[in-house]
Amino acid sequence: MNISSSASESYKTIDASDLSFFRSFLQDRCLDSIEIRTEYGHDETEDLQFLPDVVLKPVSVDEVSKIMRYCSEKSIVVTPAGARTGLSGGCLPIEKGIALSMEKFNQILKIDENNHQVITEPGVITEVLQNAVREVGLFYPPDPASKGSCFIGGNVSENSGGPKAVKYGVTNEYVLNLEVVLPNGEIIWTGANVLKNATGYNLTQLLVGSEGTLGIITKIVLKLIPHPTHDLLMLVPFYDAQKACEAVAAIFKAGITPSGLEFMERDALLWTIPHVPNSSIEVKENHAAHLLIEVDGFDPEILMQDCEKILAVLESFETDEVLFAETQAQKDQLWTLRRKVGEAVKSFSIYKEEDTVVPRYELPRLLETVKRIGKQYGFQSVCYGHAGDGNLHINIIKGDLSDEFWNNELTIAIQEIFTDVVAMGGTISGEHGIGLVQKPYMSIAFNSVQLDLMRSIKNVFDPKNILNPGKIF
Repeated sequence: MNISSSASESYKTIDASDLSFFRSFLQDRCLDSIEIRTEYGHDETEDLQFLPDVVLKPVSVDEVSKIMRYCSEKSIVVTPAGARTGLSGGCLPIEKGIALSMEKFNQILKIDENNHQVITEPGVITEVLQNAVREVGLFYPPDPASKGSCFIGGNVSENSGGPKAVKYGVTNEYVLNLEVVLPNGEIIWTGANVLKNATGYNLTQLLVGSEGTLGIITKIVLKLIPHPTHDLLMLVPFYDAQKACEAVAAIFKAGITPSGLEFMERDALLWTIPHVPNSSIEVKENHAAHLLIEVDGFDPEILMQDCEKILAVLESFETDEVLFAETQAQKDQLWTLRRKVGEAVKSFSIYKEEDTVVPRYELPRLLETVKRIGKQYGFQSVCYGHAGDGNLHINIIKGDLSDEFWNNELTIAIQEIFTDVVAMGGTISGEHGIGLVQKPYMSIAFNSVQLDLMRSIKNVFDPKNILNPGKIF
């Protein structure tokens, strides 16, 4: 893969004097063994690998500041790293240099029950944070599939979503304030710990979704809401995958907003079921796709009424018998099935995952487009995703495709998919970010004026282009 830098003419190669400086205050948290560098040279993006020269593990904002100030002076590349669960190559150290791991920033600093807020460090696992606030009756809704291993800092950097986003929104809707170390080592807070803020430019939201290219996040202030006390869950088999997609918009048009509305086509389920112990889910020969539909709230009678309305909508579509999860164990199994789809596809074959999103009414057209282009170019795709958001994850399977096709012709097919997605009013990434692998397609989503504005913002924050270079643009 050809990687080029966009601003700095050259970067300093890390030498013994640099390692000596870092070890002077990091001690054994400055690591350069081949084993460690290999570990931090990949994430969950395809089979890509880029080894950093050294891995640094700071434990305080002052250490991060000291590292960044030194690297700015010396023109040393720094690539922030979280749990490395990303799917767009955002944390890959493609210019070598430093992999700056934030895993030691793993404390929930304060749960503010009075104001429904939490102050956390970025290295806290998302599910750990969710469980901690739930103990006091509060709810942090964004829940990516990797919530049991991904870091909240990575979620902020990628503006992650997940199944709950259909009702509750994505990460940016919960971030109130951020402590950030800038590329020159300066430490700032981006906003205030308030629900309303019309004071100047919104630096907080600029940092959310910036993929570690503008600053290093060291503290996060999140808004919380009361945790729903009840939920109901159903799995609906469809004989036609496009009809399943059509049903999504029909449910919303009936005045119902589910707390989860997930689409899984046939192969997604068949490949995943073996990864879920004791799964009792049956996929019949005539099942083309399933919708996983959840409603939640505080009044079980209202939730039951919502389910009755959903079933009334589904009467207009050809479905098989609807499975209602009657116990918490059944609910957990169904959600585990959905969350493990990506893992199952990856274990089946090398693949490329595209993270398209369109207005939800266009979801049937998007699925048809993917299958038509796949047939035209001769590749298999396995599709699933957050149907309620119009967010379809397209897994293109390598299988027995040639390397020549995989590395060249497939790019043309993906461009065609993205072009159609944008024509539908959508865009090329809903929640995985642009990172490394999607940056060649940015000109499909944005014109030159828009891209130049983004590059200018990057240059203001990071004029030497030392922080996560080669990403997005």
